[in-house]
Amino acid sequence: MQPFLKWAGGKRWLFTSSFIEKLPPFRRYIEPFLGGGAGFFALQPNSAIISDINSDLIELYRLLRDEPEAMGLAMSEHQEKHSKEYYYSMRAALPSDPVGRAARTLYLNRTCWNGLYRLNRKGEFNVPIGTKNSIVIPGEDFGAISRILQKAEIHAQDFEKTIECAQEGDLLFVDPPYTVKHNINGFVKYNESIFSWSDQLRLRDALDSARRRGASIIVTNADHASVKELYSDLGALSSVSRSSVISGKSTGRATITELMVVI
Repeated sequence: MQPFLKWAGGKRWLFTSSFIEKLPPFRRYIEPFLGGGAGFFALQPNSAIISDINSDLIELYRLLRDEPEAMGLAMSEHQEKHSKEYYYSMRAALPSDPVGRAARTLYLNRTCWNGLYRLNRKGEFNVPIGTKNSIVIPGEDFGAISRILQKAEIHAQDFEKTIECAQEGDLLFVDPPYTVKHNINGFVKYNESIFSWSDQLRLRDALDSARRRGASIIVTNADHASVKELYSDLGALSSVSRSSVISGKSTGRATITELMVVI
């Protein structure tokens, strides 16, 4: 199943059938940087812990799990009302009810520029409108998404707390925001909070502890010398290629590499 969100740095490109076939057997899937959930939806595990620090994102996942019919109705209403003026009115709004907030999050994701999630220093979503007009996607089944999500624990929390749950027999897929050591060179600041180098160090230590507990781990990260050095004694390192799709112009989209660490 394809993710219902478009997410900057998403891993749809990675979870091919050939990649999935090479994964170690596992009883539980754990993902502490959920984002668009490409890995979760590709694998559809029978048991999972998925989490993100983004509370708006997690509320959306929970409402799709618990209230798929209400979410479908809310998205149909957004489809009927969609326009440039409506987009900016919804961007400025903050619904008081959970379904309204979750549907707003999904509506903005589907109609903003490149599906980017970005907050200003006041914590306000500030991405301009994009070119997409499809809010209700033909064939999309919120009921099926709900059934898959019902097999997962869904948490809004720091990555370290989620990784602490990993034990022998678990598969950890870890895809943090990409920062590097020297003044976070090359990092695109999507939000008001940056995943700092100290967070990278904290992540590495948390993964080392999970490894010692017997968990299988796959990490994707910036393909940069500082990150390679950080993981050099922890697992097998390789570079994987992908196309960058964040640029607004096709000329700015190029093939780049990311680091993969198998632990």
